[in-house]
Amino acid sequence: MTFVIPFPAIDPVLFEVGPIVVRWYSLAYIVGLIAGWRHLRVLVKGPPAIMKVLDADDFLLWATLGVVLGGRLGYVLFYKFGFYMDNPLAILQVWRGGMSFHGGLLGVAVAGYLFTRRRAIPFLPAADAVACVAPIGLFLGRLANFINGELFGRPSDVPWAMVFPGGGPAPRHPSQLYEAALEGIVLFAVLNVLWRVEAVRARPGFVLGVLLAGYALARAAVELFRQPDAHIGFLMAGTTMGQWLSAPMLALGLYFMLRPRRAG
Repeated sequence: MTFVIPFPAIDPVLFEVGPIVVRWYSLAYIVGLIAGWRHLRVLVKGPPAIMKVLDADDFLLWATLGVVLGGRLGYVLFYKFGFYMDNPLAILQVWRGGMSFHGGLLGVAVAGYLFTRRRAIPFLPAADAVACVAPIGLFLGRLANFINGELFGRPSDVPWAMVFPGGGPAPRHPSQLYEAALEGIVLFAVLNVLWRVEAVRARPGFVLGVLLAGYALARAAVELFRQPDAHIGFLMAGTTMGQWLSAPMLALGLYFMLRPRRAG
């Protein structure tokens, strides 16, 4: 008999008081944004100073809107476009889940560009600082996916395989934990070490490029173990939607890393 680690039965709802329901998933977003904001306040102080600490405080609202609106619209466009076109009011039902990191990234990028233009802050140095805090939210979000028992892996006989409540009787890879480790812990360590290297700081956009390329490689690798979304399945040559969405991220990340050194 194959040894299987029991899936921890953690209630996705942290607590419920009357009509107020607090879920681990929503808490991950809240804590991720607050922790990222606190870390950003430390990074922007420099040297060299990128923006005022007050600017970092004000950007929290912009980042929150970018993450939520971009993440939701990204999920609608990339994963369930047909369903939401037939049921447009369901787009507003964010409590039912359905967020896309790639959409959230685009949302924060747009918010950051508009914010830095409005405050006359150099965009790429600011983007490098924001890149250093992004893995915090990724780590917490993947842990929340694990608690929810969603986005689980493909069937496997590895010793740490688990039987997920919604994944049938077969033990599966805990792919959410793989992503939490690679996209969260590893990427956070790499980016924050690079941030302290003066030669890297002298190349605005390089740290941003590492975030984009690093996430794309980590996501593409974990997709080899993650079960594709049931309504999408496998795409061309056994690839997945996550891998296709990560491909342009990898190309853009390499561009920022390899571009000639310039100011701004």
